[in-house]
Amino acid sequence: MQEAGVAARAVTHGHWIGGSSRMPSAGATFPSYNPTTGDVWGEFALGSAGDVAEAVGAAKAAFATWRAISPTRRGRLLMRWADAIHANAETIGRIETSQNGKLLNEMVLQARIVPDWLYYYGGLADKIEGRVIPLDRTSVLNYTLREPLGVVGVIMPWNSPLFLTIMAVAPALAAGNTVVIKPSEVTPASVIEAARLAEEAGIPAGVINVVTGDRATGEALVDHADVAKIAFTGGVEAGRAIGARAAGRLAHVTLELGGKSANIVFPDADMKQAEAGLLAGIFAAAGQTCVAGSRALVHRKVRDNVLEVLSKRAAGIRIGDPLDPATQMGPVASKAQLEKDEGMVNRAVSDGAELIFGGRRANPEAFPNGYFFSPTILANVAPDSFIAQNEVFGPVLSIIPFEDEEEAVAIANGTQFGLAAGVWTLDIRRAHRMARQLQAGTVWINMYRAMAFNSPFGGFKSSGIGRQNGIEAMDQYLQTKSVWCELSDDVQDPFIMKA
Repeated sequence: MQEAGVAARAVTHGHWIGGSSRMPSAGATFPSYNPTTGDVWGEFALGSAGDVAEAVGAAKAAFATWRAISPTRRGRLLMRWADAIHANAETIGRIETSQNGKLLNEMVLQARIVPDWLYYYGGLADKIEGRVIPLDRTSVLNYTLREPLGVVGVIMPWNSPLFLTIMAVAPALAAGNTVVIKPSEVTPASVIEAARLAEEAGIPAGVINVVTGDRATGEALVDHADVAKIAFTGGVEAGRAIGARAAGRLAHVTLELGGKSANIVFPDADMKQAEAGLLAGIFAAAGQTCVAGSRALVHRKVRDNVLEVLSKRAAGIRIGDPLDPATQMGPVASKAQLEKDEGMVNRAVSDGAELIFGGRRANPEAFPNGYFFSPTILANVAPDSFIAQNEVFGPVLSIIPFEDEEEAVAIANGTQFGLAAGVWTLDIRRAHRMARQLQAGTVWINMYRAMAFNSPFGGFKSSGIGRQNGIEAMDQYLQTKSVWCELSDDVQDPFIMKA
């Protein structure tokens, strides 16, 4: 793969289908940009419906072989893949930073923890079990089998490309499925690199395929009759469209969608800890994470003090080259995202919000063409305003005051989203009362933005369908078969089991 950030060496990358790089059937390509410099980083194959069909065909052909491999052997191959990714974590991290602008330290760290997901699901591969059903009729044996679905289409976003892809791919492969991945057109390179490493690790050709492209490429994957399931991570509107298209042919879906997460601070919280959690919850990764704590619900007793501290800390955030270890916030991933951030902040101010800090493009001297946006804090944000109800996916924090638990819960739950929430309090009873009442798939207490391979993750309401991580994720990629067997030679009534 090309070195990060070297525009002059931009080269064209093909799809990864059936164990080899394939150029697009129509010959079309699209550029990927380095958001730090604004320069073209590389050219990628623009996948057509024909390219998708070829990839699905390769996955379908490989399915018979992959599901027939013993579960223990399948798990060991996933672990070998994990070893290969860990050994190449620095390279993968640099590739991702050069395509989405997130800090190199974070991208390398993600590449180093991605193997944990493969180790975990590799270990679960031979622990998929059915059960024997105790029927009233003792002469009949009834048991269940847990079987893979077939070909799984995986459509992933740009903010944590390999990490989010592996969250879907690891349980899918462990369960015996094969995959066709359509990464974001913003960040396709690291997923192609990981697919290549998988086959070096011994995973058979065709088990993992990557088709790069745009929305039309993704639609072709969703619509393909041989794709049994779609796993999608991205925005709500795209998720609804994918869910509707998949439902039209009764395909399975897992949808991990957006959020407008509330980070709730009570006056008895450890304020230094809470303030650090508020800052990290929104400005880490430049706010480009589905669980970003974009709404800070702060009790009126401490609102002014918290706002003062956050403003001072935001002003001190070092913006610049994400490859520089001293940088604290890099660019947003694309020009479109930069324009969206700017537009939503301007609308918020027009709607009555008070701009406390930021709200404009940042221009580091060394990167005049980069996609940088200042860390932004808005106060006096109405709970029902556009900025409080819609995902920005950028470094924009809305401060919303509240009086008591009841109001905090009402505001936190008062959106279409339900992905995550944070609660900052030293009152353990209050903490657990809040956790029960908040409509969110994940609730953090006195911490924020934590995730583990063995803890389920997913959203309520419009934030998604299904769960990733943990044993629960395996269920998303399996189907149950019920097997009946008559054991007696003396069957008096052949219709005895008829309803």
